[in-house]
Amino acid sequence: MSQARSSPARTAAAHAILIVYTLIALFPVLIVVMNSFKSRKAIFRSPLSPPNAETFDLIGYQTVLAQGNFPLYFQNSVVVTVAALAIVLVFGAMAAFALAEYRFRGNALMGLYLALGIMIPIRLGTVAILEMMVASGLVNTLTALVLVYSAQGLPLAIFILTEFTRQISDDLKNAGRIDGLSEYRIFFRLVLPLLRPPMATVAVFTMIPIWNDLWFPLILAPAEATKTVTLGAQLFLGQFVTNWNAVLAALSLAILPVMVLYLIFSRQLIRGITSGAVK
Repeated sequence: MSQARSSPARTAAAHAILIVYTLIALFPVLIVVMNSFKSRKAIFRSPLSPPNAETFDLIGYQTVLAQGNFPLYFQNSVVVTVAALAIVLVFGAMAAFALAEYRFRGNALMGLYLALGIMIPIRLGTVAILEMMVASGLVNTLTALVLVYSAQGLPLAIFILTEFTRQISDDLKNAGRIDGLSEYRIFFRLVLPLLRPPMATVAVFTMIPIWNDLWFPLILAPAEATKTVTLGAQLFLGQFVTNWNAVLAALSLAILPVMVLYLIFSRQLIRGITSGAVK
């Protein structure tokens, strides 16, 4: 009886904690978006108040579209993110299927090697990566960023997808083999559709670091034609003077793709996070 009564209380407490955490996480985003529609004086005079008829101003967005080549920066970020995500999801899922399905010498060692890729930050190899890109002639190209981000995201993708692939019934795959399906068709027609929830989780966790990254675009692709949104926003940050209207407007525009991705994959994301705990 006491357990039955405590269960709703625990559920309410858990929901309360999650709601508080959500509000804390969304508060900076709300402040950035809200102040991007205000004049410079209003930003510093009352940063926590929403814009009204007196303080409303679109000067930040006008500056972003007029001074910086923001559509090009946005396009570069989309191209790099989509290409890296496609590589990470497709090859990560295929590698996870191989590690989970086939038993071979070095299987466990390969899994440990990939786990090291999660624990060791890729930025530690920045000098070696830069030397490699210079030798390959890929500096100031979007290809360099795609390759680096793919290498950065694959270890985590393979680690997550391998655990989910192991939960797929062997009877389903064996039935496909009996019907004469090749291993590739078993993967693409039977296994891959069942991996949509964890792949949505991987997509979100992979996209956000790529979209928000400043380090590698600054080092590998700082040219005007290859700048990303995050690097382009630095145009409005100066040593002595900062155009906060433009900075906040650029950041607000950069937030949109992340929000759209979450709205598209939110259901699959929740299923991917929670399904591993349900037995």
